[in-house]
Amino acid sequence: QVQLVESGGGSVQPGGSLRLSCAASRRAFGMHAVGWFRQAPGKEREFVAAIIENGTYYADSVKDRFTLSRGDTKNTVYLQMTSLKPEDTALYYCAADPRSNYYSPEYNYWGQGTHITVSS
Repeated sequence: QVQLVESGGGSVQPGGSLRLSCAASRRAFGMHAVGWFRQAPGKEREFVAAIIENGTYYADSVKDRFTLSRGDTKNTVYLQMTSLKPEDTALYYCAADPRSNYYSPEYNYWGQGTHITVSS
């Protein structure tokens, strides 16, 4: 069984930056297809970004502000977030191994989530 562990969440002022990490518990697990989703209180889980092999995909709301990358060990994925806005406040999840489209929350493995609060 593979577990995904997110880290890097926290509180930041508008305009600030954070970097989230998503690491697989098993080194041999290839993070070939990883998605990030977020869920704000009272709202549905929404797609944020995905890295599929060497391609990256972003929701319009985060395009040009968020950037995905892989770590050197290939079992870690990073989500660099800049120019954060209050509307980015949510619980952020990483997920691996999609069962359908990368932007649908239908993945086989999920992390426990990490909170991000953007507030002045």
